[in-house]
Amino acid sequence: MEIDRIDKRILMALQTDNRIANVELAERVGLSPPACLKRVKRLRDEGVIAKDVSILNPDLAGVKMTMIVSVEMERDRREIYQLFRASILKAPEVTQCYQTSGSYDFVLLVNVPDIKAYEAFVERVLHTDLNIRKFHTSVAMRQVKFETAIGLGE
Repeated sequence: MEIDRIDKRILMALQTDNRIANVELAERVGLSPPACLKRVKRLRDEGVIAKDVSILNPDLAGVKMTMIVSVEMERDRREIYQLFRASILKAPEVTQCYQTSGSYDFVLLVNVPDIKAYEAFVERVLHTDLNIRKFHTSVAMRQVKFETAIGLGE
């Protein structure tokens, strides 16, 4: 799918506020409201816009700790990775998971209310996976930057 300059302007505006009224969005990007609505629908139908979500304030939602967990698997085998990915998809504490190259095979962002909740996650998910060689946990001390918008250039 081709994304032109106007599509990019629509996407940048929606990444800032996806509850913007179509009339206001159309005015902002220089389209008529029907043409703007048609473009937004196409962007959703084609999967360019993957989700419309609300981003919560972690402190007010009860999430007080973010752990960055690096996981090294026992062996470099596809079926082992598939099983691990499946278990991570079921773990609600994991908000992001990346399969990586380098020293570790996966990096997880785990959000929990306290250390006891993290310990429960470790026991339930990590310690039960016999294919994990080791994992390393870092505690995020402070959030310096959190951005969900993807830069599109113009």
